[in-house]
Amino acid sequence: FWLLLCIGCSDGRFVVEKNSLTVASPEKIKGTYDSAIGNFGIPQYGGSMAGTVVYPKDNQKGCKAFDEFGISFQSKPGSLPTFVLVDRGDCFFALKVWNVQKAGASAVLVADDIEEALITMDTPEEDSSSSKYIENITIPSALIQKSFGEALKKAISGADMVNVNLDWRESVPHPDDRVEYELWTNSNDECGVKCDMLMEFVKDFKGAAQILEKGGYTQFTPHYITWYCPQAFTISKQCKSQCINHGRYCAPDPEQDFSSGYEGKDVVIENLRQLCVFKVANESNKSWLWWDYVTDFQIRCPMKEKKYNKECADAVIKSLGLDSKKIENCMGDPNADADNPVLKEEQDAQVGKGSRGDVTILPTLVVNNRQYRGKLAKGAVLKAICSGFEETTEPAVCLSGVSSSIADVETNECLDNNGGCWQDKAANLTACKDTFRGRVCECPLVDGLQFKGDGYSHCEASGPGRCNINNGGCWHKSQDGHTYTACVDTGDVKCQCPPGFRGDGINNCEDIDECKEKKACQCPECSCKDTWGSYECTCSGDLLYIRDHDTCISKSGTDVKSAWAAVWVILIGLAMASGGAYLVYKYRL
Repeated sequence: FWLLLCIGCSDGRFVVEKNSLTVASPEKIKGTYDSAIGNFGIPQYGGSMAGTVVYPKDNQKGCKAFDEFGISFQSKPGSLPTFVLVDRGDCFFALKVWNVQKAGASAVLVADDIEEALITMDTPEEDSSSSKYIENITIPSALIQKSFGEALKKAISGADMVNVNLDWRESVPHPDDRVEYELWTNSNDECGVKCDMLMEFVKDFKGAAQILEKGGYTQFTPHYITWYCPQAFTISKQCKSQCINHGRYCAPDPEQDFSSGYEGKDVVIENLRQLCVFKVANESNKSWLWWDYVTDFQIRCPMKEKKYNKECADAVIKSLGLDSKKIENCMGDPNADADNPVLKEEQDAQVGKGSRGDVTILPTLVVNNRQYRGKLAKGAVLKAICSGFEETTEPAVCLSGVSSSIADVETNECLDNNGGCWQDKAANLTACKDTFRGRVCECPLVDGLQFKGDGYSHCEASGPGRCNINNGGCWHKSQDGHTYTACVDTGDVKCQCPPGFRGDGINNCEDIDECKEKKACQCPECSCKDTWGSYECTCSGDLLYIRDHDTCISKSGTDVKSAWAAVWVILIGLAMASGGAYLVYKYRL
């Protein structure tokens, strides 16, 4: 079915991002050649790398580990880095590069096996086994044309030293002192390995992105890929479950199961919401809040916990202090048989213009209108962004160590609206923690007592000692020299009004009038007086009040009874002593 869906225009095209490869020697193949940057590993954007090309005698396609053949590409001290040439075919591009990297090489050249225009080497789709090594690839790679590969092999076989230079300095345009970049992403968190890697990148890059944006160094724009359903299928079950606005904007079913779980249209609506979050935040000059919303939504509203919905999204929006009504107005009506201006603009933007090709790979990063190729990692992406500044205009973050220079312009996100995290102003407690990667919302640990909750809307002290911190969040009050609290340190009950009070134990506990409600001091001789939190009961005449039995007894009667009791105790004691003496006399003496 998805083969029938179209991005929106038939005359678009895919542009392969290239870097320059210059052969310095031997003389017969000296010159500059094109190579296509691999969409994994870490290209040296803004820089270059010189090395010596080798072509292995065994395992020439690189599909097996080279240590099985006793081959190592580790450069000797003082020598140029080793670039390994392998042939295309039989296994994934990424696996070839991984095997070469493990053998110690610094870069990989993959020779095409047919004469054709260069293509982009991409990572495998939905392959969990490959994801284990793809994220660990750190060396650059490039695809070269078959004819050029044959020329390199011939030179190497003739015992010539082949020295080449890989140059990424012009891979990203650098016209001025501000870099414009965009990330084509998706809110679906159940689409496999690539989605997991994308979400990890967004969380990891958030802090750096917000710092660059706040400093005015960059202009960031998020984008979301959507498709439309052909007119002939708009009333089909598939279109209705995966599209909004009568088939105009669609996304694949997250579980690929039309009968259960979330539907494609749920993803489209959340994508639309995230676009509107950016637009509303940008209007208030706080465009960086998009990064907070996306990461918070991923943490708080995952599909696997059945929280991927409007209610959860609204809670995140509220915690960040954004105008929910403006966002709703921006989203429009998903059931209307009409274009949605926001999503229509996204579909138009997917089609390549100028030097940028169509966006067909998800995720895609575009820097200064040039598609980024390589691993989505914070350090690699920062290097690509920094290569987009005009010479001499680079910010400090690009001219020295990333961590130290970003720290110079870093701001504490927890100072603004508490970062959208939980806080207890009365106890001066907060779940907001400012980190280099941006703020995180985690319930605090205070004096050895761990608060538990989601960190965004709820944190609660748990365990012994909880009453020592802000009275455990329970009601408490002092009056007439007495302090009463509803906090209970043990058991399942957290807040319970003390004896003499009634209420919820959290917000209020009201004094019970035991006298008026006839809960105590009800004997005929009793006189009741209510006090705060308790009562006083007195007896008429020469009577004594016994609280446990709620009764009055005579004080004198009590004295007589006590005297007689003492006499009987003495007499019984004397009788027992006499009997004992008699028995000793008779049977012993």
